[in-house]
Amino acid sequence: MTHDWLLQPIPAPVLEIQAQAEYRQGQLTKPAGSLGRMEEIAVRLAALQNNLLPSLDRVRIVVFAADHGVAAAGVSAFPQSVTVEMIRNFSRGGAAIAVLARQLEAGFEVVDVGAVTDPAPLPHLVSCRVGPGTADFRFQPAMTAAQCAQALQAGREAVERGVAQGVQLLIGGEMGIGNTTAATAVLAALLNLAPAVLAGPGTGLTAEGVTHKVQVIETALRQHQGLLEDPLAVLAALGGFEMVALSGFYIAAAQRRIPLLVDGFIATAAAVAALRIQPDLRPWLFFSHTSAEPGQQAIMAALGIRPLLDLGLRLGEGSGAAIALPILRLACALHRQMATFAEAAVSGAH
Repeated sequence: MTHDWLLQPIPAPVLEIQAQAEYRQGQLTKPAGSLGRMEEIAVRLAALQNNLLPSLDRVRIVVFAADHGVAAAGVSAFPQSVTVEMIRNFSRGGAAIAVLARQLEAGFEVVDVGAVTDPAPLPHLVSCRVGPGTADFRFQPAMTAAQCAQALQAGREAVERGVAQGVQLLIGGEMGIGNTTAATAVLAALLNLAPAVLAGPGTGLTAEGVTHKVQVIETALRQHQGLLEDPLAVLAALGGFEMVALSGFYIAAAQRRIPLLVDGFIATAAAVAALRIQPDLRPWLFFSHTSAEPGQQAIMAALGIRPLLDLGLRLGEGSGAAIALPILRLACALHRQMATFAEAAVSGAH
């Protein structure tokens, strides 16, 4: 399986529409700039959607789930069996992201990219299994190049299902015991940062557990140091199937002119890898929140990004992105529905 599609061009925001949207913001019945970042969001979405009056009525949330061989190193407070148990919980509608999807009236699906146990047919579940979890990256690459390409394709196919539904924005989530360890390793390699700067408690590790996690990641980085030459190689050596699928999901969505809301630490790691593959992806990514994972704050600083929310979230699943969605929807509504000074017969500024 090839991944040549990854390098197909990503369209740029439409600057003519951006200029028209900025002009409209200046005509609305408010002091210029008084709605702050809400104005910026509306203008940016207009330019991305190539629509002076953007809207986000049709949104789809996709959670990618997979297991990690490195879980054998004891890097999570939860057993590996939780991954497939959570897949069933997503399917039944009992997980946080499933509740949020219902409240937001968003489309929802879970993609099994490689849990150790096959959860078998379930509602809202799409099976794109690359394998029964990744290999333990302490001793060998997490996946082969062919598996990496297959996981990327799983992300692309999820986008195509969204396109068929006419989606205007996509949210990607993840689930996989051990995946904060994989995300930390990927980010350490991509950003050339020490694992100790990035590693956090994940599902609830003690300080001693975090120290152990750092040691596991340092071992993996030494093991693969000759392989970490480009972002795809980093993903294959250190990533998880669900992270690779997310990277493919981000790139494929932007290629199809669909904006994305990026979730927390693991989703951001996938986004950083995707940006290294396709720098033109950047305008299409809205970063939803500052995760309580300490590494997330280091990444935001390194990339010069100011996320929309800071609520102390660290659940994953796409939950932080879903919680941020109403802000984007309200920004669009204000931009579309507020009267201009002329329409309201209100005097403008002198």
